[in-house]
Amino acid sequence: MTLEEYNSFCDGLGQTEHVVQWGGSHVWKIGNKVFAIGTPDGEQLAACTFKVRPISFHILKEQPGCQGAPYLASRGMKWIQRFSDETLSDEDLKEYLTESFRLIGNALSKKKQHKLGLID
Repeated sequence: MTLEEYNSFCDGLGQTEHVVQWGGSHVWKIGNKVFAIGTPDGEQLAACTFKVRPISFHILKEQPGCQGAPYLASRGMKWIQRFSDETLSDEDLKEYLTESFRLIGNALSKKKQHKLGLID
């Protein structure tokens, strides 16, 4: 996946914010909370970090091309870093990014969810 494709996909999820921080990482947020971190290598996406459900974490962390996200997983958080497409294709990655967006959005206060249009 290219960096442009990654950024375009995350932008298309709606109500998102994009910042470049942490040494050039492309960070996507909803309600000021991170749901995806893309590490570029030129125009390509070298790695992508995202939140997952506990069962997905335990499965993915052992798969080729994936690992528990540095810094986050070591603190007990269920975040995966995909650094190659050996296990997760770009289409699979998009599904996990969408799920990360939902997980983070659902953890926001009801007031913030309503303000962002996530609930009625």
